[in-house]
Amino acid sequence: MMRWMGMLALGCSLPIASVAQPPRPDAGVIGIAHIAFRVTNLDREVAFLGKLGYEKSFAITGSTGQVMEVFVKINDRQFIELYPQTNPPQPLGWMHVCYEVGDLNSLYRFYDSVGLKLLYVRKSGTGNLISAINDPEGRITEFSQYMPGSKYALDEGQHLGSDRASTELMGFDMPVKDGAADKEFYTDLGFEANEENGNIRLTAPAAPDLHIELRAAHPKAQPQFLFPVADARRAEAQMRDAGLNAVREDKLVFVHDPDDNIFVFLELPRGR
Repeated sequence: MMRWMGMLALGCSLPIASVAQPPRPDAGVIGIAHIAFRVTNLDREVAFLGKLGYEKSFAITGSTGQVMEVFVKINDRQFIELYPQTNPPQPLGWMHVCYEVGDLNSLYRFYDSVGLKLLYVRKSGTGNLISAINDPEGRITEFSQYMPGSKYALDEGQHLGSDRASTELMGFDMPVKDGAADKEFYTDLGFEANEENGNIRLTAPAAPDLHIELRAAHPKAQPQFLFPVADARRAEAQMRDAGLNAVREDKLVFVHDPDDNIFVFLELPRGR
């Protein structure tokens, strides 16, 4: 919120009517709606996620019946969105993050008034409102407002595996080329940023448990998806029983999917 107030101060030379009021924290970012990545084989990836206890919720198909996207459920408000490989092939792995917001139109108006140019708000194929902007390195950052009657809403209470390794996507660890530029990008969006051990940790006023960490990129660096668990040892045993090659390092459990995307399960105290 302080960052937004500063942005308003910087914009004081503009006509007052042109600067929208900052939205309430609960109208802005309130969590992660989904992370999205492209995989070699959709069925194989869905099977992998199934071993973590996550179930396919729904899919989006094209005009000829081909599967365009698959949504795997973490909980009723968080999903993993999978895209198939294309011809000609596109890069595998991370595609984008989508943040859930409380009032997308209000947030869009404010961002626009301070010079952040998002795509126009529209209704997506899932029935939710959506908009997007590129970060300094060209990665897509989406914003979505859940709507009644959407595919998400219609699936509420369903496809919630009883043996999910974790019931929450806490955040992600992202390698970046220019930490200062990415920090400014996120703080302009209203996130709170703190530097720890050379990395940048981000959260949002209305999502205090959100954990995004930006770290310096190197040639083999890749994003890691972060999930909280109550007991790392038990989580490791559960994954190994499911046939996964889980590796535990103290309170961290690492699992790689078939395309080498990294899932990290972090032991945290209850009631954190």
